[in-house]
Amino acid sequence: MTKTRISTLVMALVLLLAIPTAVLAQRVPPHVFVGTVTLDGAGAADGAAVTAWVDGAQVASTTVSGGEYNLIVDQGDGSFAEKTVSFKVSGANAAESTTWIQGGGDVLDLVAATGSGGGGGETGAAGASGAKGDTGAKGAKGDTGAAGAAGAAGPAGADGAAGPAGATGSAGSAGSAGAAGPAGEDGSGGGLGVIALIVAIVALLAAGGSYMMGRRA
Repeated sequence: MTKTRISTLVMALVLLLAIPTAVLAQRVPPHVFVGTVTLDGAGAADGAAVTAWVDGAQVASTTVSGGEYNLIVDQGDGSFAEKTVSFKVSGANAAESTTWIQGGGDVLDLVAATGSGGGGGETGAAGASGAKGDTGAKGAKGDTGAAGAAGAAGPAGADGAAGPAGATGSAGSAGSAGAAGPAGEDGSGGGLGVIALIVAIVALLAAGGSYMMGRRA
């Protein structure tokens, strides 16, 4: 079977080389694919469709014959260089895919399962993200959280300025009399003092009488 597939590929390439040089000068050589076809675990029936897809568009088709396929993928007026080629068998996606190469030739066995794809093109790229929605309503106020631990004590403040002096208080009541002092010593001239005092009084009286009599004369 392998020899048959390789022979088929070689024959396809030979046919391509047999195309007139003038034609090749105007068109890019296609990529040729050959191989077996398995559908739902068994060889695909003769006449089953095998299609090739690039960028979601079908670019080539053929049918199964003897459990094998032979497919030429020509890029036509476009450019398939370095693009991925995927395959379908009777509309079901094949697990295999490869890169299109100018003048390439590959033996690629295809395996597909019914239900893995529809009859249309490949799934398109994801659409752009939609616009941002409106802001939702404000939620209800949450419960008050538990009180935090007490913070560390701050540094001591500076001393305040001195306040003004208070008013003078009222005089206090007189204190009680002190104890009597000790008696003084007897003076030595006590009698002479008394006599001198009497003489002085007499002299004053005499002087006063002389003065009065002088005024009467």
